[in-house]
Formats: sequence, C-alpha cells, structure tokens
Amino acid sequence: MSNSSDLIQGGIELLLNGMGTVFVFLVVLIISTKAMSAIVSKFPDKEVVAPKKATTNVPSDELQQIAVAAAAVQAFKSRT
Repeated sequence: MSNSSDLIQGGIELLLNGMGTVFVFLVVLIISTKAMSAIVSKFPDKEVVAPKKATTNVPSDELQQIAVAAAAVQAFKSRT
C-alpha cells in the first residue's frame, strides 16, 4: 500500500513542480513583454516613406503579347 501512496505523492510533486515552472515562466514572459513595450514606446516612431512607383515603359512587343493573350482568353470564354 505504501508503494502506491509513494507513487501518488511523487506524481503530485511532479505536477506541482511542472505547473509552478510553467506559471513562473509565463509571469516572467508577461513582465518582460510589458517592459520591452514600455522601452520601445519611449522612442519616437520614424516616418515610413512609401517608395515612389516606378513608371514602367513596356515595350510594344510585350503589349502585343498581352493583347494576344487577352484575345485568346476572350475567345475561349465566348466558346464555352
């Protein structure tokens, strides 16, 4: 009988150690996250400048290929 009670006691100790470790880790994680958030909020935000869109000069060959592809799609759709 003492063997099973020793196993139960060992299981409870393991449970408490594991749950305590997880609890302490989560508390440390929350505190460190809040500390990092407080530190970062003290620095001013840099303005993000969107890059200018580059104007693309598409050669006429590419435009012709696009037109051919569009015509092919249109012909396929009208066929079905």
